Amino acid sequence: MNKRKVIIVTDGDIAAKAAVEIAALNIGGECISYSAGNPTVLTGQQIVELVKAAEKDPVVVMVDDKGYKGKGAGEAAMEVLLNNDDIEVLGVVAVSSDGKDCNGIKLTCSVTREGKVIEGSVNKKGIATRNGKICGDTLSILRGRKDLVIVGIGDPGKMDFYDSIEKGAPITTKALQEVLKRSAARH
Repeated sequence: MNKRKVIIVTDGDIAAKAAVEIAALNIGGECISYSAGNPTVLTGQQIVELVKAAEKDPVVVMVDDKGYKGKGAGEAAMEVLLNNDDIEVLGVVAVSSDGKDCNGIKLTCSVTREGKVIEGSVNKKGIATRNGKICGDTLSILRGRKDLVIVGIGDPGKMDFYDSIEKGAPITTKALQEVLKRSAARH
């Protein structure tokens, strides 16, 4: 059996859900809308079953810790996805927050709110920052995962409408496209 190709987005609130649903369609993928939630309401295994039942790849899922410091529901679900033998996680769209858990993780690249791909990081508003690392409550599990493409973006609901669903969620779409492009280049 071929492994299902998955992209994880580390946000699951209402604004993120709307943006991710549109962006997944824009890249020809499928969004598991049931994976949304703030925090994540499904277990990792429940998300795995939904991924396996999806009609097409890539399958985009959302995980969210709702600001919980330490390993919350979103990170626990992401850990299951990352370690499942039937799934190939192509990459992660890491949503920036002004989170408490901010040792930061290193990124492959980021997409600014203007849609520019940069080598550094962005803050919650999608504005470039200098440190090259991103902060977020659902990200610490990714520390040291050099095997993954990790693309940073601002918070879909907090980028001053640069990523609005009326515009087709261009920033979230661009981030998913970068994951696809950069993960393909690694294989």
